[in-house]
Amino acid sequence: MSNTPETRCGFITVIGLPNAGKSTLINALVGQKVSIVSKKAQTTRCRVLGISLHKAAQMIFIDTPGVFEAKEKIERAMVGAAFEALEESDCILHLVDASQKNPLERAKIIQSKLPKNRPVFLALNKIDSVKKEDLLALTQAFNDSFDYAATFMISALKQQGLEHALDTMTPALPVSPWHFDEDEVTDMPMRMMAAEITREKIFHQLHDELPYAALVETESWEDFDNGDVKISQVIYVRRESQKAIVLGKGGSRIKELGQRSRTELEELLERKVHLKLFVKVMENWPDRAESLALMGL
Repeated sequence: MSNTPETRCGFITVIGLPNAGKSTLINALVGQKVSIVSKKAQTTRCRVLGISLHKAAQMIFIDTPGVFEAKEKIERAMVGAAFEALEESDCILHLVDASQKNPLERAKIIQSKLPKNRPVFLALNKIDSVKKEDLLALTQAFNDSFDYAATFMISALKQQGLEHALDTMTPALPVSPWHFDEDEVTDMPMRMMAAEITREKIFHQLHDELPYAALVETESWEDFDNGDVKISQVIYVRRESQKAIVLGKGGSRIKELGQRSRTELEELLERKVHLKLFVKVMENWPDRAESLALMGL
């Protein structure tokens, strides 16, 4: 589609508590994975842009780390990134897991930071797990506590209610040419996307033994004339005992991690991937500025 005076383009920050379903929602709106998904809270560490085309609008969604009580340096940087994104957008989508207990009480940490000078939309997620009368009461309670521009009832996982949400948010975006090409779905560099995919596999396989203790860096990326790509990645952990967990007996665990990551990378890149994974111990990686930079924080 060519840009015309009627096209709209703008940024929408998606903010919520850990496990509200932000990454699932962004991926559903974009139509493919741009943000990693895990049942573990606080999986998203950096701000991710997901680009969705809706009719004549290019809607640029900012997926943010979940807001929680931060203690370590890396945690404070994550929460800071989420709140900073509120200032960078044309409107905000406050995503709430409607199936949790006392969602309004839990959401007050976010409501206190929501701007008053831009439209803020409320999305009650996971509605398939909540009784209709409870949803109506929850909608009333949230709107009594903050002046939301509109409220959506959605299921990000089942992709219910998303079209209506997009229709309603589009007029809040400025009339503008598109910022990105029509076929772009994210601004994340491919090296970082590849690292995030491997980190997701670590979460899925080792979430009990290794919660939040791993950092993945794409160390080298080599394209070959035949279309293949060779990717080398380093998995940083804090302790030798964690390195042993990632490697597994006889290297079995890291081999499986590599196979799963490679399969997804080949689907994403649509070419053959040669993936090499290495594990290194860096005790204080969450406190290093270089680690935060790797995650875009």
